[in-house]
Amino acid sequence: MSTTPVTWFEIGTDRPDEAQRFYGELFGWTFEEQGTPERSYRVTGAGGDQGIAGGIWATNGAAPNYAVFYAQVADVAQTCRQAEAAGGKVLVPPRSNDKGLTFAHLLDPTGNHFGVFTPPAGG
Repeated sequence: MSTTPVTWFEIGTDRPDEAQRFYGELFGWTFEEQGTPERSYRVTGAGGDQGIAGGIWATNGAAPNYAVFYAQVADVAQTCRQAEAAGGKVLVPPRSNDKGLTFAHLLDPTGNHFGVFTPPAGG
């Protein structure tokens, strides 16, 4: 049986400018508008050739804000500090599992929950 890979992510928010600023500052992502003036949709190549692409959808209040993804980072604790400095909040402080994977859960300034992780050494 084959598995189905995740190949796209989407962040739905009623504050797309703030979300774009936050993720741009935190992860260096750039965005290109591909929606309409009435319904913004900002696409990012986010992960380059190692990760997946995604986008920010302006919900205009028609849907709850949402985001579910993990970004691989070099230093989870440092990323948490950067997220807080950029207006985010740490929901689950950095912790490591028994395999050595370190992760944290955060909130962006628009209320979206996401995670960051560093794989185990040598993995």
